[in-house]
Amino acid sequence: MTILFHEIVYGPVQSRRLGSSLGVNLLPYDGKLCSFDCIYCECGFNRDFRTKTKLPDRENVRAAIEDKLQQLQKEGVTPDVITFAGNGEPTMHPEFAGIIDDTLELRDRYFPSTKISVLSNGLHLNKKEVLDAMKKVDNPILKLDSAFDETARRIDRPNAASYSVSQQVERYRLFQGDFVLQSMFLRGRFEGKVIDNTTEEEISAWLGLVRTLRPREVMIYTIDRETPARELEKAPLELLQKIAERVGELGVKTIVAG
Repeated sequence: MTILFHEIVYGPVQSRRLGSSLGVNLLPYDGKLCSFDCIYCECGFNRDFRTKTKLPDRENVRAAIEDKLQQLQKEGVTPDVITFAGNGEPTMHPEFAGIIDDTLELRDRYFPSTKISVLSNGLHLNKKEVLDAMKKVDNPILKLDSAFDETARRIDRPNAASYSVSQQVERYRLFQGDFVLQSMFLRGRFEGKVIDNTTEEEISAWLGLVRTLRPREVMIYTIDRETPARELEKAPLELLQKIAERVGELGVKTIVAG
């Protein structure tokens, strides 16, 4: 079942990786807007959820976040994290930087201990305002599903013809290790081609990038919900744990979500 978020603010929900998470959706409530078109995305393929609905503006986002934080404060509920994710890529919002500034201010006012996370494909870090905003949040969570261009393109299907893993790595290096690397591991077939980033060749090359980037933390996960590509399968939990052990040998903290 495809999952779309129909509100600006939703939850808190219990996240496998983040704990009690108050979600923020900066994208259309009735469709999907993303610069990747991942074969495993719980929101479905981009082509199936096109919409002409306008994005929520900065003022409305701020009001929605503040209303929810006030409600939670009255209820005595403290979220672990405020997470920007939703129906696509949050950094595509033209007012993303200002919205992050507003969220930081509101967080400090209502729940100073709550972290702010942004789940991003990293494609828009070439924009200074996006990079600067991502550096301000507690957890910039950046995607990297393979060390190989061909595999990354098959899994993530970026809409930028110039996309390359090396370019993404250079952008991630700008964080000087102060970020979270998020990687999905899976197997299967799509459009008649084998998809598998769990081979030793794939894992060894990916570990090489982890060694280069030295992120603060690595999130390793696999499929949890229905995927738009039907012939995919989860990576075994035992394999994820073995990958995590190898990351740990590099001195990097790892979270596994099987």
